[in-house]
Amino acid sequence: MIELTVIDRQGQEKALQLVEAEEANLMETLKNHDYEMRATCGGLALCADCHCIILKGQDQLAEPQDEELMTLETRPDAQDNSRLACQLKVSSDLHGVLLQLTNYAN
Repeated sequence: MIELTVIDRQGQEKALQLVEAEEANLMETLKNHDYEMRATCGGLALCADCHCIILKGQDQLAEPQDEELMTLETRPDAQDNSRLACQLKVSSDLHGVLLQLTNYAN
C-alpha cells in the first residue's frame, strides 16, 4: 500500500492510500479520488494543469524528463520541487510523499 498526503487547492490536507499500478499516473489517480484535475492535455505533459509542489519526498522520485521540465518552465510559479502529476507513476516511489496541488495558471 502506498501512503501519500495531498494538500488540495483549498489548503485541505488528506492522507491517501493507493495500490501500486504501473499503468496509472498520479493525475488520473487523484481525479479518481475526487480531486479537481483539469488536465487539458490529457496527461501528455503539455499544459501544466496538474502542477504540484513536492513538499516532502522529492529525493525518492525519478528525475523529471525533458518534456516535463520544458512544460514546467511555462509556469511562473514553478519551483525546484515542482512536478507534473501526470508524469508521476503510482508506485512505491510515492510512499511518504507530501504534495500540494497548485492553482491553474489561467
